[in-house]
Amino acid sequence: MNYIQSVKNIINEKFPNQPLANVVTFGCAQNENDSEKVRGLLAQIGYTMTDSLEESDIVIYNTCAIRENAELKIFGNIGKLKALKAAKPDMIVAVCGCMVMQQHIVDKIKKSYPFVDIVFGVNNLEILPLLMYKRYTEGKKQILPPQEKTDIVENTPILRNGKSKASISIMFGCDNFCAYCIVPYVRGRERSRKPQDIYNEFKSLVEAGYKDITLLGQNVNSYGKNLEEKYDFADLLQLLCTVPGEYVIHFMSSHPKDISKKLIDTIRDNPQISRQIHLPVQAGNDRVLKEMNRHYTIGQYMDIINYARQQIEDVSFSSDIIVGFPGETFEEYLDTEKLVKDVRFTQLFTYIYSRRNGTKAAAMEDNISHKEKSVWLNRLIKIQQEIVFEHLNSFIGKEVKALVEEKHDDGSYTARMSNTFVVKFIADTDCMDQFVNLKITGKKGTSLTAELI
Repeated sequence: MNYIQSVKNIINEKFPNQPLANVVTFGCAQNENDSEKVRGLLAQIGYTMTDSLEESDIVIYNTCAIRENAELKIFGNIGKLKALKAAKPDMIVAVCGCMVMQQHIVDKIKKSYPFVDIVFGVNNLEILPLLMYKRYTEGKKQILPPQEKTDIVENTPILRNGKSKASISIMFGCDNFCAYCIVPYVRGRERSRKPQDIYNEFKSLVEAGYKDITLLGQNVNSYGKNLEEKYDFADLLQLLCTVPGEYVIHFMSSHPKDISKKLIDTIRDNPQISRQIHLPVQAGNDRVLKEMNRHYTIGQYMDIINYARQQIEDVSFSSDIIVGFPGETFEEYLDTEKLVKDVRFTQLFTYIYSRRNGTKAAAMEDNISHKEKSVWLNRLIKIQQEIVFEHLNSFIGKEVKALVEEKHDDGSYTARMSNTFVVKFIADTDCMDQFVNLKITGKKGTSLTAELI
C-alpha cells in the first residue's frame, strides 16, 4: 500500500489529466480473474481503465502459455506496441501472466522487445506497484525471472468487469501433470485459500448484488489438500450456500479423478449450485487417457455421470475434448464419438492436440497429420451440434429461470440459463442483471426464444 501511494504521487505530477490504463487478457477465466486484480491495483494508484491502446498511459498484457500458437499471437501483439511506445515515451508497457513464467520467454522479451518496461509472472501480481515505482524512480526496466510461490496474498484490490457475474479463485496451481499440459510448470503446485477468506469474498459479492459467481481453480475437486484442517471442496460449497441471497454458483475446472459422491450429494442438496457440471474428459479411450496421465478410465467417468443423474434430477454436463493426441488411432478416436453420444453434453469445448514444449507429450511420436485430425474434429463438432439442437428442442414449452445479461436497442433481452443456454425475450420493464422466469416458446439457431412470465 505504501508503494501504491508513492506511485500515485508520481503519476499525479507526471500526468496533468486522468491517467489511463489498458489491461489486455489472453487465456482462461483464471487469467481474467488475475487481470481484475491488476486493474484493482491500477485503480488504487489512480488510473481509469480504457479500451484504447493509443490513449493509454500504461498497457499491460496478461499472457497465456497453454499453447505455443497463443504465445506467437501474444508476441505479435507486443510487437505492435513498439511504434506506440516511440510516440509516447512516458507510457509503460508491461507483460505479466503465465507466459513469462518461462525463462526462455523472459530472455526473448529482453532481446527482441527492448521497449517493454516491466515483466512479472503470475505469482507476483501484487508487486506491480513496487515495479512501477522502481521504473519511475530508477529509470531502469523491471524484468523479473520466473519465481515460484507457496504463500497466498489476500485482500489484493480487485476491479471486476461485470455487475451480475463474478469469479473467485479458491486455489492456485496444479499437481496433476497431464502429459499435454504446461500449467503445473507455470502456475506451480496446488495451494488452497482458507475457507473463511473465500467465504468473506463470496459474501461480499452477494451483498454487492452479484448473482452468478464462479469458483475457479485448475482442479477445484482437489481443493483443501494442503490445508491444515480437514476440509474439501464439498465442505466449501456447503459453507458458501449458507450465505443468504439469490445467486447461482458455478465451478471450474473439475477433474474426474477427484470428484466424489459427497460433492454430487452436496450439489443435489443445495439449489444455489448450478445443475451443470463441467467435467473435462479429454478423450474417450482408456489407453489414450493413460498416455495423457489422467488417472481414470471411461468406466469410472461414466460411473460419475450415472450417479449424478440418479441423484440430481435436472443435471447436465459440459466437457473438454482433445482429438489427435500423439499415438491416438482413428479407432480410438471413435471411442470419443461414442462417449459424446452416450453422455450427451450440453456444451463441449473441442481442440486439436497442440504440441507444447516442456510437456511429456511433446516427446511422443505423433504420426497423424493435422489434416486428418481436422477431419476428426469436424466429425465431433457435427455430432455435438446435433445433440445441442435436441437439447434445445427439449426445452420448448417449459418454464425456466435465467439471468439477464444484455439489453438490446429493440427492447429485447438476452438471458442465460444455468446450463449456459442463451434465451432471448422481450420485456416492458428493465430486468437487466436480474433473474427472470421465462416460458420457452421456440428455438432460433443455437439460442432459445421465450416469453417473460
